[in-house]
Amino acid sequence: MEWTRSDEDLFVRIDPNEEIHTSLQALADEIGFDAAAITSGIGRTRENIYGYMDEEGVYQRRSLSNPSELVSLSGNIARTEDGKAFTHIHCCWSDDDNNVHAGHMFQSKVHVVAEIHIRVLSKAIMTRCPLADLELLGLQFS
Repeated sequence: MEWTRSDEDLFVRIDPNEEIHTSLQALADEIGFDAAAITSGIGRTRENIYGYMDEEGVYQRRSLSNPSELVSLSGNIARTEDGKAFTHIHCCWSDDDNNVHAGHMFQSKVHVVAEIHIRVLSKAIMTRCPLADLELLGLQFS
């Protein structure tokens, strides 16, 4: 992974075999921010696990193993109550037959490249906290 910064904007290139969540969490720790908006992302990934939250608040997971075009990526980066970087990302992929797959990203390994724009919210603190009866960690602001 490499990145460049212009004021509060970061542009990140994630390289083959790197996992997107892990890379962005490491970047948050390296730079030391507590809140950011992930505004866009494109590239080609594989070993994607994605899904949605069902009516009972439980995530349903799907797998898209083959290399696929990362058409769109957005989300945010916050901290958990114990200070760990936490990424919440939604994505849209297109497989080689041009079928679209979309939802909450649990895992995505870069196959060729991922290029991601992040806006650091330098005056904000965002914390992810457990929510009763949901698998989701809720977002709180300080």
